[in-house]
Amino acid sequence: MSGATASGTERTGDTGTGATIWLTGLPSAGKTTIAHALADRLRGEGHRVEVLDGDEIREFLSAGLGFSREDRHTNVQRIGFVAELLASNGVKALVPVIAPYADSREAVRKRHQAEGTAYLEVHVATPVEVCSERDVKGLYARQANGELSGLTGVDDPYEAPAHPDLRIEAHTEPVEDSAARLYALLAERGLA
Repeated sequence: MSGATASGTERTGDTGTGATIWLTGLPSAGKTTIAHALADRLRGEGHRVEVLDGDEIREFLSAGLGFSREDRHTNVQRIGFVAELLASNGVKALVPVIAPYADSREAVRKRHQAEGTAYLEVHVATPVEVCSERDVKGLYARQANGELSGLTGVDDPYEAPAHPDLRIEAHTEPVEDSAARLYALLAERGLA
């Protein structure tokens, strides 16, 4: 499972080069919105793209897992495995998944490195105050009302990446600008 050609050299800058682009951040940070905006642009240029949405993965691939640290780690590893499989076969796998623990994200990165598959970590660094105002899924309101516990970044930890490939402060710019900055990173790395 490698992005290498038959001659053993790495392919770059073509629409067939796969990669995993992991967008981590708090709930309602804008991860999925940015991923879909980037996916539209990449598809328009002929790239094969899949968005691995965290909620859909939990429903279909990780059904039965809870939100303990162990279950969250298992969920992230499952998503990372699928992303690497897609990426090693020429797909841009966009992964807007919270993945709150640094060690879980690092394990996914190491799996990609071991397989020779491109991996980029993007921190969508929207502050919790902004996320709670957006509250796309009503999670912050449910937590505030005592109906939900273990909300990442509120009463459960979120370990922000210390050195992501890109940090996007999505609350300070339009979605199109965030997606454009991410596209520019892909282009810089020979992946767009």
